[in-house]
Amino acid sequence: MRLRLRAVLLVAALAVTVAVIELRPTRALQERTVVVEIPPQVGLTGIAHHLEAEGAVRRAWATVVVATARGVARRLKAGEYEFPRGSSTIEVVRMLESGRVRQHPVLHPEGATVRELATVLEAARLARADDVIRVANDPAFLRAQNIEGPSAEGYLFADTYQFIRGMKPEEMLGRMVQRTRAKLTPEILTRAKARGLSAHQLLTLASIIEREAAVPEEQRLIAAVFWNRLRIEMPLQADPTVQYALSKERRTLTRADLATDHPFNTYRNTGLPPGPIASPGLSAIEAALDPAPVKYLYFVATSADGRRHHFSTTVEEHSVAVARYRLSRQ
Repeated sequence: MRLRLRAVLLVAALAVTVAVIELRPTRALQERTVVVEIPPQVGLTGIAHHLEAEGAVRRAWATVVVATARGVARRLKAGEYEFPRGSSTIEVVRMLESGRVRQHPVLHPEGATVRELATVLEAARLARADDVIRVANDPAFLRAQNIEGPSAEGYLFADTYQFIRGMKPEEMLGRMVQRTRAKLTPEILTRAKARGLSAHQLLTLASIIEREAAVPEEQRLIAAVFWNRLRIEMPLQADPTVQYALSKERRTLTRADLATDHPFNTYRNTGLPPGPIASPGLSAIEAALDPAPVKYLYFVATSADGRRHHFSTTVEEHSVAVARYRLSRQ
């Protein structure tokens, strides 16, 4: 009897020792964090084998035992997880139970377009660029988000977002639109209305200011030029609107480009274009609502990088400034 008891105790001790060893962090997790993507609709055994194959746990069977003992075998959530260095099998299971999936920071800077965002999201493997562009132009999505214009351009607030793999483009863009709605406070909308602008028109004007002003301190001056032109029904003649129309963002335009017949070409059409051309920041929105008290009608870049401008009131003064700029380039 004593020998049998000793044998049982020995086996139990051995089992505990093996279990402790198998529950320790894997060699990979001893050296670095490990990222694993758990696909949806996979059972516990499949999850366990996937974790073992990716180096997140030592043994699949030990993972099954832990999840079963914790009573969470059916509560492990799919998604992309980043397991911290030193995580044991128990801690891996806890993360899967909590659903603390990995978040990807995505920066959408001031002046960026939907196309540029689509490229960033595809590079991060969060969405296909074509799908992002399709959703941004989908009438059903625009109606659901109460967007007036032909696309979500300008309604995606410039900010850093935390997205998770598996999110649909509709979810990501929807979150960005809601951020814009939150930033357009009742006070801002009231000021816009006082200037005769709807929220859509405010974002449109602010987006042009954002793309024209390379330095924040010039935003109110550039806003003043556009307001002065709008008052006398003079075309805005803003290069970024033509670049947007021809999908030539941030590239040099030709004379033929400027003559293109397009609703967004503010060389051929007076007033504001049909919608925003990029995502404006709050400072550009403020500049649109509070332009500098000047009578300027023209501006031209004066620095080699195009970041600084000379502002003029008359066409004669502007012509001199343009000639001076061209001479300096030569």
